[in-house]
Amino acid sequence: MRVTFATEPASLNRPNEDFIAATPDAVVLLDGAGTPAGSESGCSHGVAWYARTLGSTLIAALTQSAGTLTEILAEGIKATTSLHDFTCDVTHPGSPSATVAMLRRTGDHLGYLVLADSVLVLDLIGEDKPMVITDDREGQIGKRYRTAMDALDSGTPDHTAALRAYVEAMRAHRNRDGGFWVASSDPLAAEQALTGTLPADQIRAAALLSDGASRLVDRFHLATWRDILDILDQHGPGELICRVREAEHSDPHGERWPRGKSHDDATAAHCYRA
Repeated sequence: MRVTFATEPASLNRPNEDFIAATPDAVVLLDGAGTPAGSESGCSHGVAWYARTLGSTLIAALTQSAGTLTEILAEGIKATTSLHDFTCDVTHPGSPSATVAMLRRTGDHLGYLVLADSVLVLDLIGEDKPMVITDDREGQIGKRYRTAMDALDSGTPDHTAALRAYVEAMRAHRNRDGGFWVASSDPLAAEQALTGTLPADQIRAAALLSDGASRLVDRFHLATWRDILDILDQHGPGELICRVREAEHSDPHGERWPRGKSHDDATAAHCYRA
């Protein structure tokens, strides 16, 4: 399996809270959930630290463990939590968290795991439409709380305050039955991930996308998932991120596409058969 990837922070003034890593047989992508200014997290390390620490733990385990992807994620969450539960309040509702997407080839099969709203796109041989795996529970719940934020211009003090209120309202639904699930401090969240296994010879290519990269399709509606695969195949992940940035810059205040962040960390990985 060949893998190319690119990642870019939303701003050079703050760390990239996405994480991407690959081996010849596995890929891991995490998208850390940023904490708005003025909100507490109970953690002194921050979201970027959490995403990098959990991501590094997962990619190492994928090369060493024969466990299922669910088991690997649960153990990774447990191990990462143990690194700061003596200094930080890991029970805080805003404790750092991240989405997770993993892909691993084992023999003749390709296994996947997706937790929260990062996206996995599989290009299946003989099928016109790609197979798209994403967990939209957070998005569905978020619709209840977005109205005030989406009515305001991005980057204004009022929008910043509305974003903070939105994030804090969503915390009440995080990692709870009837809510949405992300990697944070509870290993049981791994059991809520979407998982599956397919014969490797049925998959032409795969794309793993943080929501900062997938927004070209699922928020801006400027491309289809097939278009995304074609962009990755013909031009690479860097070009996909460039197109996302062009769209964001064309609507800096979120008038055409209301969104929590004018620009977001964007990460894309393209996996294809050697």
